Amino acid sequence: MRKVTLGIICEGKNPPDKRVPLTPKKCVEAQATFPGLTVVVQESPVRSYSDQEYRDLGIEVSPDMSPCDLLLGVKEVPVAQLIPNKTYMFFSHTVKKQPANRELLRAILQKNITLIDYEMLTNENGERIVAFGRYAGIVGAYNGLLTYGRKHDLYRLKPAYQCVDMDDMQEEFFKVKQLPPIKIAVTGSGRVAQGALEVLDRMGIRKVSVYDYLYLDFAEPVYAQLRSSDYNARIDGRVWDTPDFHRNPQLYKSTFDKFLPVTDLLIACAYWHPTAPKLFTEEDTRQPSFRINTIADVTCDVNGSIPCTKRSSSIQNPLFDYNPQTGELEEPCSRPGNITMMAVDNLPCELPRNASRDFGRQLLDNVFPHLLADDADQVIERATIARNGQLTERYQYLSDYVK
Repeated sequence: MRKVTLGIICEGKNPPDKRVPLTPKKCVEAQATFPGLTVVVQESPVRSYSDQEYRDLGIEVSPDMSPCDLLLGVKEVPVAQLIPNKTYMFFSHTVKKQPANRELLRAILQKNITLIDYEMLTNENGERIVAFGRYAGIVGAYNGLLTYGRKHDLYRLKPAYQCVDMDDMQEEFFKVKQLPPIKIAVTGSGRVAQGALEVLDRMGIRKVSVYDYLYLDFAEPVYAQLRSSDYNARIDGRVWDTPDFHRNPQLYKSTFDKFLPVTDLLIACAYWHPTAPKLFTEEDTRQPSFRINTIADVTCDVNGSIPCTKRSSSIQNPLFDYNPQTGELEEPCSRPGNITMMAVDNLPCELPRNASRDFGRQLLDNVFPHLLADDADQVIERATIARNGQLTERYQYLSDYVK
């Protein structure tokens, strides 16, 4: 392997993100696993792992990243902080032509930068190989139970961001024993949903089948995991076909209405495409049979699958109420008939140390062998949006976006 100096950059986006691509221990492991690799960490006052924790394990900490060949961050790098002629890897949020990051991609091209996007790192089946999704689900489910307890004045959980780590958060779980026999619906089957199920299982909430969830009553709180086929159907009545649903979501309609009269808490973890049906309508929320009173929208698509998600919320102020009668947003837990919403759009930031450990493991196992050695499977190539200031062939469709 060639000699490579890898820099872990200080997160510059506001509000500050405390996550890191590699924890101190993962930096040591990376250098031991890939001979020729040197890791340098940029000084940072905000990250969840202090500069001293890196120094204690012999990792160089420096204010200057210019000697590094490859720069790794988490969130978008502010335009003014981009170093020309470098290779960067971070979540750029540009591949869907997001308006907020048009200037970022323009600057990357102007400064002759090579950009590799974590979100586009996939295996041969097109499945993502690095993501923070599991911790979005973990924190999202925790926040959902926190919201339900606060709304009904049952218990008070410490906010996840005030917990040191996952172990600290689990100390709060016993308070949820005061839950009445409610029904909780979790949508999705990917990483995010799996994270949510982890929390519900550790809290001792029993999982039941979709049929039992719909038709039986229980003397304890229960949850059901709903997959796409449980709450969508072809408009023309043809048999369910999962690959077809992912290819042609516009040919399907929502059948979620059967869950509305039996669900108390909805934890939405399913990926949603803008042409796919919404779970329910605002009109549905005004019906007497609509029972859901608390929603944790982990996916947090504003005006997306959950029509009550009219805006996202922040870690410090995670909750707001949706008034079904007026369609307006109000103060959280302010009126009995309202639906209380949790719609934080950066949930993994609430457990930054755990999320960073998980992410670093994925980088070392799934990405670095391709990044630092042979990319015969084109894992890095597929995720390279720009090379030396030019859009790569795969991302030429962004040309009009950056003009």
